[in-house]
Parts: sequence; structure tokens; C-alpha cells
Amino acid sequence: MADAPLSPAQRSKIRRLSQPHEHDPAEAGGELNIVPFLDIVTNVLMFVLATIPAVFTSTIESNPPSSGGAGTRAKEKNSLNLSLLIVADGVSLKASGGNVGPGCEIGAGLTVAKRDGKYDWAALKACAKKLKDASSDFKEESNVQIIAEPGIDYQTVVGAMDAMRETEGENPEPLFPDVNFGVAK
Repeated sequence: MADAPLSPAQRSKIRRLSQPHEHDPAEAGGELNIVPFLDIVTNVLMFVLATIPAVFTSTIESNPPSSGGAGTRAKEKNSLNLSLLIVADGVSLKASGGNVGPGCEIGAGLTVAKRDGKYDWAALKACAKKLKDASSDFKEESNVQIIAEPGIDYQTVVGAMDAMRETEGENPEPLFPDVNFGVAK
């Protein structure tokens, strides 16, 4: 069979079928549009990348309360045995010699009362420095027990820990960096 020439109708049909044309919506049903899916994946990825720095937190070295409570701590003869009680009205310190009252003197009352509704961490730091410098026996002491009454928020406890850690200034001196937690009874 020899190649027979195409009729004008056949050539017209071939031309019409070879021309690009819009697909009917019913014909496009087999295609998957992944653009919305990629948008969602990109947004989730950006959210994860943006929140990663917030996941890392700093830690503060401390010791949990012992099962025996505050009374189980060994009391050395010439030791300060400093305890700090955080209450709603301020901060109270207790040492081996008794309660530390206002003005950082032995006596009753809050050691450092709140000032304008806020805890006065600078006054607490100054009192801790005064107590540590009161005797050469206390120079090497580094322990403080922190007790917070129920309802005291975490940020206040951390503020008390920071105030008791070291003095301020160009050459900070350690005060009481070893923190033990106690349980309010």
C-alpha cells in the first residue's frame, strides 16, 4: 500500500486535534494541585524555626527539699545557717542567732519589707552581705535555704535566689550561691 494523500477533511481534523486547547473542568479532575499543601508546610516550617530559640531555657543549680524538712539540716557550731522566708509582705531571714529583723539586726519582724508593692532585692542583697561579713566564721559559708509561702510566684523565688547569689559591682563577691529549698509548714 502506498501512501495515499490525505483528504482536506482529514487534514483539517489533524490540524484541529493538534492545536493546544483548554481542558474541560471534568477532564482536569485527575491533576493534583499541591500549591495549598506547600503553603501550609512552609508556614509550619517557619513557625517551628521561629519558636526554636524559645524552647531553650536556662537552669539554676539548686537542691530539692529533703524529706525531713528544714529541721534536718546539720547545724555547725559557728555557722550562720541562713534561711530565707518569702512571704506576701516581704522577706524574712533567720540565722543561728535568731530572727533577723528590720535594719538587718537581730529581732522580730520582716527583714526586708516590700517597697511600693515590689520586693526590695537590693536591700536583701545588702543585708546578706552584712550578715556574711559579721564574723570571719561566716566567710566560707555558701548555703542558704529558701522557703516560700504558698501563693508566691516562681519569678519572686528566682529573684530571691539571684539576690542571695553574689554582690553587685565591678568585682562581685559570692554570697550564698548554694541554694536549698525548704517547704513552708
